Amino acid sequence: MKRNGMLNSHISKILSDLGHTDMIAIADAGLPVPDGVLKIDLALKLGTPSFREVVEVIAEDMVIEKVIVAEEICEGNPVALRFITEKFGVEAIDASVSHEQFKELTRQVKAVIRTGEATPYANCILQSGVHFG
Repeated sequence: MKRNGMLNSHISKILSDLGHTDMIAIADAGLPVPDGVLKIDLALKLGTPSFREVVEVIAEDMVIEKVIVAEEICEGNPVALRFITEKFGVEAIDASVSHEQFKELTRQVKAVIRTGEATPYANCILQSGVHFG
């Protein structure tokens, strides 16, 4: 048994397999997952686990160079935007896509990790970086 870090074996495998610029999505309970994209469903009930909890744990194990969010998060969920900005820094945030474009981008991710989050636009796409160079 692992002592610490990511204990979910499915997420651990996905993170281990990521290459530079590969992407995963962290989603609220309502974001649709495109056919053919792996969904790892962590939702237990509304609010559990939260978007914040899942992002925090994944960020411990993943090298993240860019975070993509829908532009609607700016007005629709300033609390989630503040958390993401504080966690990753404003220079890492790309909020230039609409929510509809964001949903289209999820077709390109390696997995969508569904949380129990029940606030609007609490979704992000994490783009993998490299830990050298």
